[in-house]
Amino acid sequence: MRSQLIQFSELRRGAAREAGRIKRRALVAGGAGFLGSHLCQRLVADGYDVVCMDNLDTGRLENLSALVGNASFQFVQHDVVHALPPLGRFDEIYNLACPASPPHYQRDPIHTMKTSVLGALNLLDKAVDSGARIFQASTSEVYGDPSVHPQPESYLGNVNTIGPRACYDEGKRSAETLFFDYSRSYGVDIRVGRIFNTYGPRMQPDDGRVVSNFIVQALRGEDITIYGDGSQTRSFCYVDDLIEFFIRLMRSNLVGPVNIGNPVEFTVRELAEIVIELTGSSSKLIFQPLPADDPKQRRPDISLARRELDWTPAVDLRAGLGRTIEYFDGLMRSPDNYSIPASASLAS
Repeated sequence: MRSQLIQFSELRRGAAREAGRIKRRALVAGGAGFLGSHLCQRLVADGYDVVCMDNLDTGRLENLSALVGNASFQFVQHDVVHALPPLGRFDEIYNLACPASPPHYQRDPIHTMKTSVLGALNLLDKAVDSGARIFQASTSEVYGDPSVHPQPESYLGNVNTIGPRACYDEGKRSAETLFFDYSRSYGVDIRVGRIFNTYGPRMQPDDGRVVSNFIVQALRGEDITIYGDGSQTRSFCYVDDLIEFFIRLMRSNLVGPVNIGNPVEFTVRELAEIVIELTGSSSKLIFQPLPADDPKQRRPDISLARRELDWTPAVDLRAGLGRTIEYFDGLMRSPDNYSIPASASLAS
């Protein structure tokens, strides 16, 4: 696959040298997505030269609009399944390159698995060549439908290897294996974070995740669809808190895996009721069957992150939902908004 290179502006490394310092250089794979775009913006703000790589399957250039024209930012359209184009050396590499919502990763499950495995291999080889520290955005899905609650990093999981979610769950588990094998075999400086449910501006309205589903339905005045009886639980972490964790982990000596998430637990029904309240919607709750392998409980044990990184979420659910609702409201009012299907799909 031929890579398309788009430079929003020239990287001015010479200017950094004249100022008496060389800027650190970071590669963010999956950088046009929900989390990746926030990470790119944070790294640029922290003084990095950033190369964002994305195949734009689920990522969007609109997410990067705040970085257009910035001399420290470069975008490369490329699929990490294929050998990376020549991009020079990096100090840090972040692997966020995989769809994270069930409708998106189940749409092409074989490519999802390839992204997790082949993408990890290509980025790890780049880390070897560059002598770079590399971060793997893993997931709470490695725990499957957990029989231990809350989930500590030591829990080995309860994953259905042949179910409809396995392409993502097992792909991420395999990527973790590759990261630790590269660390043991080649001395690669790795960091692994297991991300629990995250929300915030730049989520896609049609991504099928529970927060975006509920907000879109409430803003439209439609009935809110709950899969199952609504008693299943999730712990929702606002995107700014998550990005702060990424930065702290990468600048620490902690390898991981480390849970990243908010330990405050809500039922899905409670989430729906809060969204209705905050939007002032007249939406009613309707119930549909729970999808296969959808976890009944999900809450991280973040003791390790608290102890080693002095990290704990700062944004509570109501405050974060308020900001996210404002984002979706503006998006849906825009004439250039995303195409949002009449009914949101799937699960959490």
